[in-house]
This record gives sequence, structure tokens and C-alpha cells, in this order.
Amino acid sequence: MSKPTLPQGATIENGIWLQVLSSNERGADWMAGRPALVLDRDGVVVVEVNYLGRPEDARLIPGAAELIKAANSRNIPVVIVTNQAGIARGYYDWEAFAQVQAKVLADLSDAGAKVDGVFACPFHKDGKPPFQHPDHPARKPNPGMLLAARELMGIALERSWIVGDRASDLKAGRNAGLAGGIHVMTGHGSDEGERDKAMATAEDGFIVHSVASIADAGAFIPLFDPS
Repeated sequence: MSKPTLPQGATIENGIWLQVLSSNERGADWMAGRPALVLDRDGVVVVEVNYLGRPEDARLIPGAAELIKAANSRNIPVVIVTNQAGIARGYYDWEAFAQVQAKVLADLSDAGAKVDGVFACPFHKDGKPPFQHPDHPARKPNPGMLLAARELMGIALERSWIVGDRASDLKAGRNAGLAGGIHVMTGHGSDEGERDKAMATAEDGFIVHSVASIADAGAFIPLFDPS
């Protein structure tokens, strides 16, 4: 696989995409100690198309830009964490991923919304070398991407919340010590049994709610509480 052209703030380390986009006028450490809004990408921020490898297929889910913009206005770092088995299976490569991400970020920017970090794991048990791995520590439900976000961005995971369409998204949040998670019914969220599995991740102080889509998530995340 050829080496991709990496965009601003992005590196690939040990096969994992690590990208910190935001430094803003207060310096690169402005996110340190702040709770984050953590978002799965496919099925949460953009419409699920099953292996999104073409930028022309990337379409924002209604309400995604608005929630991210609301987080921006409250100085809440916004972090995307996404499993990318399509790379492992050879459906597309990092170059295509970068092009899709550029489209997603541009569409969000056009709506006045900004993402602060993007983390992507290509490994999968059924992948092709070098991305075949039985249970990679960065692949959700494992917490590796979230732990990397804490290391690179300084975010306070224990007060952060994750929004996902799969139980594995919420499990990753719980495994990383987040405060809670929001399950959405978009993407794979409406698959048979998925909501029940997501709700069952609520334990050990990890709070879980289920809503129709990301447009409804803010009402259940304490980070957006005006009080």
C-alpha cells in the first residue's frame, strides 16, 4: 500500500490514523483537562453507506453539524473515533479515507462546525495483511483510540461522552472510563437487537440513553446543560 498524502495534523502510527486539528488562538493545549464530545463517524455524523470510500458518498446526517457547532461554542473538544474495516478488507486505502475525511470536514465547516481530532483504526480479524488482527486494542469496543485522544489532546475522558450507533461504540466509551454514551437509531442503530445491546452497556456508573439521531443527543448530555 502506497504512503498516503496526509492532511493537516495527521500521522499514521502503528497503523492507526491520529489527527489533531485544533489549536485555536489559545494555543495547542487549550483542550487539556476538558471533557470531550466523542463521535462515531459512519451512521452518526454521516449517512451509513457500508464502507464509505468515496467522498461523493459522504452526506451529513441532519443535526450533526448543529451539535458539533454547539460543542464548539461551549469550548468542548469534538473527537471522531472510527473503525475502518474497509481498509482492512482492501475496499479502499488511506488515501481514499483522507479524501472522505476532507469532504466531511469541509461540509461541517460550511455549516460553521469544527472537529478537533480524528482517530481511525483499520484493523479487523478478517482483514488482509498488514491489517489483520484478532482483537486490536484500538478497534472499538477496545478503548485504544480514546486513550490515544487523551494522550494527544489532553481531554478528560472521565467527564466525556460518546455518541454511537453500535453497542461497540458505547462499550469503547465504557472501557475508556467515559461518563456515558448516547445510542442513536441511525446507521446500524436500528439493526435488530442493537439498541438492547447498547442499553445493556450501562453499568459501573456508565450512563446510557437512546435517541432517534444525533440531532436529539445534546438534550441528554450534561456537557450541554445550560445550568
